[in-house]
Amino acid sequence: MVNHQTIDESTTQLSAEDLAALRENLHEQRLFRQEQLRRLTGPDTSRADDRVRRRAASQIEVHVKLVASARMVLADVEAALTRMNEGGYGACHLCRRPVDRERLMIVPQARYCARCQQVKEAGR
Repeated sequence: MVNHQTIDESTTQLSAEDLAALRENLHEQRLFRQEQLRRLTGPDTSRADDRVRRRAASQIEVHVKLVASARMVLADVEAALTRMNEGGYGACHLCRRPVDRERLMIVPQARYCARCQQVKEAGR
């Protein structure tokens, strides 16, 4: 369990308007990532796409990493929408305390409060 300093309730409370805005943001992110994946993994049919297929190994590696990153973010967005639908949105997965409103407004798919995120990343 992570030790937290005193939490200011005004920074952790999510209003109905906040939740609606966050839900819309997550839906937009989902659509963006789905389209990104369609473009990155779709069939290559044009002459320009023929040139893309002949690119260097490093470019292929970047492409593979872009696809993996888009899939990871899409999964995070889908998980956040599921938490929202199930009533668990906004609670840290480690300490179970509320994730700060400001953090969620910046990273709506955040699973951890800022402190637990730091601890998690330090453990890598």
